[in-house]
Amino acid sequence: MSRYRKLFAPILMVALVFSLFAFTVTAQDAVAREDTVIFDIDDAAVPNPTNFNYLVPGTNRNQGAHQALWEPLFILNYETGEIQPWQGESFIPNETQDVWTLTLREGVTWSDGEAFNADDVMFTIQLLLDDETSTLAGAADLQQWVESIEKVDDRTVVFNLKAANPRFQLDYFSVRIWGGVVILPEHVWAGQDPFTFTNYDPAQGWPLGTGPYTLVSASPTEIIWDRNDNWWGAATGFHELPVPLRLIWQITGSEENKALLMSNNMLDSAMNITPGAFEAIRARNPNVIAWYPDLPYAWADPCPRQLSFNTAVAPWDDANMRQAVSLIIDRNQIINVAYEGTSTPSSTMFVQYGGMQPYIDAVVAAGFGISPTADVAAGQALIEGAGWAMGSSGFYEKDGATLAVDILVNNSTAEYTRTVDVIVEQLRAAGIDTTSQPLTGQTWDDQVMNGNFTAAYNWDACGSVNEPWNSMNRFTTHFYVPVGERSPGGNNWVRWNTEATAAYTAIVDQIGNLPLGDPQIVDLVVEAYAFIAAETPFIPLVQASKLVPFDTTYWTGWPTAENNYNHPATWWNSTHQIILNLQKSGS
Repeated sequence: MSRYRKLFAPILMVALVFSLFAFTVTAQDAVAREDTVIFDIDDAAVPNPTNFNYLVPGTNRNQGAHQALWEPLFILNYETGEIQPWQGESFIPNETQDVWTLTLREGVTWSDGEAFNADDVMFTIQLLLDDETSTLAGAADLQQWVESIEKVDDRTVVFNLKAANPRFQLDYFSVRIWGGVVILPEHVWAGQDPFTFTNYDPAQGWPLGTGPYTLVSASPTEIIWDRNDNWWGAATGFHELPVPLRLIWQITGSEENKALLMSNNMLDSAMNITPGAFEAIRARNPNVIAWYPDLPYAWADPCPRQLSFNTAVAPWDDANMRQAVSLIIDRNQIINVAYEGTSTPSSTMFVQYGGMQPYIDAVVAAGFGISPTADVAAGQALIEGAGWAMGSSGFYEKDGATLAVDILVNNSTAEYTRTVDVIVEQLRAAGIDTTSQPLTGQTWDDQVMNGNFTAAYNWDACGSVNEPWNSMNRFTTHFYVPVGERSPGGNNWVRWNTEATAAYTAIVDQIGNLPLGDPQIVDLVVEAYAFIAAETPFIPLVQASKLVPFDTTYWTGWPTAENNYNHPATWWNSTHQIILNLQKSGS
């Protein structure tokens, strides 16, 4: 914490000048500060800020687009476990759960006044089913399951699946993690090339959405949205108009700058910061709160962190070499250094939520769990068993080559880079010449999805929150493509494709067809997990915690463990709920 206190004095004026300049820009239409909510974007910049085609890789959605403009069909409430209707009214399966009927809410309209209806759903789903590249957002997932779709009437669409899937609504249309399939306005997208269309034309009011805000301006550092007083939700009685007149998503830079801005009431919601930074903010601005009022402060994020190797690249195509790295890593040290003691080590690939605990316990009981402490000697024995010998440089050598690995890391938050710094030190001390390569989010994404990496820090076993299939499905052969081709839907980019993968896939497919909570699933998870343990296509590290501070100087109603109408992830498609709950302080 002391480093933040020392930083405040010398750069406070710089931060204030930055903040005042930023708000001068955003105040162009004379919206008062007390009517404006300012959110943080945890990136270095918004690439292509006027590209609102979320289907193609590289397009931002969490700069306000899917928090204020693009609404979901349904929202999973993490606190209650219920799936709450939004654009959709209901999504009901038949008895065999291979036919699902979607009924839309009556009266939903696009921001230009056009009706939101079954034609929009039909257009969007068929567009994704017809994507021969399987790279458009949502295409790979829907192609795995959907055989055909039928329009019944203006509010009803039937999904005919290839097999029973009791998780269909939850996984793809309920903001289970971050987002989901966003329905497109057919009257805008029809006839457009989905790979090149930017979905941006201010003269025509594009981008369109059904949400209560519309776009004012977009730049690489700031996106501004103003309230649409003709929002369908208020017109139909679904919900009153949101109170904020303006929403701003802003690039704020380093953690230190986030802390300074929030300390001076120039940022209402910051992205993930460290406990030390939070305590420094709160010392200067007692109006700042987090999920918990005391340590650990943070909300438990559903995406455990992991280290992944490209299993198609030697020498890391050898499972023993990947297992060696897993043994060498001390997960407790990651917790102590990168998380300042506010998270826990992972024992499996799964998030350690209550609903997942029966599966985690079974995997650990079968001997497939991961130790929080390192066994460096055992890891080195595996390396030496593969023919490597310790050289005079302190690194392993073989046939004139040094055992080396470069870890790609998204540089958007201190959590990521600090974790990789710890791993680099641990692996180097054990004899692996390890370096890290911090990259912006989109560059990182392009490299790993196309297989242009050796190792990468990530969270891409993310998916399951109350059942195991979704996370496990991400590593099946359904999504394997060779290096140089983009991994479909961000799945199996570690290129795991062995006989073990095929056997694993067959078991995971069985799980996917069983009803939620079926007693057979626990044993099947253990059976499939044996292949993960044997080949280590990825290395689970730690559970993720997100310390997301909110300033109550201007706005109250933020989600907390006490006011838990849902979780506090302001970069998710469920942020619509947060915005609708905000009230002016003192009101």
